[in-house]
Amino acid sequence: MKIGVVTFPGSNCDADARYGATVTGNDAIQLWHKETSLPLGLDVIILPGGFSYGDYLRTGAIARFSPIMNEVLRFANSGGLVLGICNGFQILCESGLLPGGLIRNENLSFVCKDVHLRVENSVTPFSCTVKLGTVLRVPVAHGDGRFTAPQETIDRIEGNGQVLYRYTTATGDATPESNPNGSIHNIAGIINERGNVMGMMPHPERACEPILGSADGVSVFASLDLHVAHSILI
Repeated sequence: MKIGVVTFPGSNCDADARYGATVTGNDAIQLWHKETSLPLGLDVIILPGGFSYGDYLRTGAIARFSPIMNEVLRFANSGGLVLGICNGFQILCESGLLPGGLIRNENLSFVCKDVHLRVENSVTPFSCTVKLGTVLRVPVAHGDGRFTAPQETIDRIEGNGQVLYRYTTATGDATPESNPNGSIHNIAGIINERGNVMGMMPHPERACEPILGSADGVSVFASLDLHVAHSILI
């Protein structure tokens, strides 16, 4: 599998994302924000964490207009797999590839710690190697991670199974205390209706080896690997 990781001005997790993508034996290359075309044979695009363009105006609002985003939109709309992590999630919402938006944490403070995530949908390209209800331990690091959307949008994504991860306790209970940022319904990650675009605030690339404290993040990359391999076989 060939994965491209976009670097925007202010990205600081792009190298981490490239490394995380290689843990399952894949090729990962850097894509510069000014590029106007994508390499041939690309299977997945990752928009990494960081503070693109200094988070001016709104998180992800300027990066959405980077030249490469025209290609990311085209890639996604043609069925290509796109993963947005933290700032990448914010950019996907700003670009319209995902519904809703990410706003300032409820406690108005930057949060950096391990959290627990319950897998709410295990039949997506991003989660097909884990069982429904599995609880993962993955770190977060953000100041603007509170997912919000109009109630009709929340009802739609809940009804469609578009909520992929939810903040919970270690035993899988979605409590107010387990929610690090005040996200509505404890939502930590979602997919689009087509199922090929996913955004999540936690950082799976920072939980891809036991020495990092958790290897649970590998499930995201392993799932992409399995999905792409199966797609090639059929």
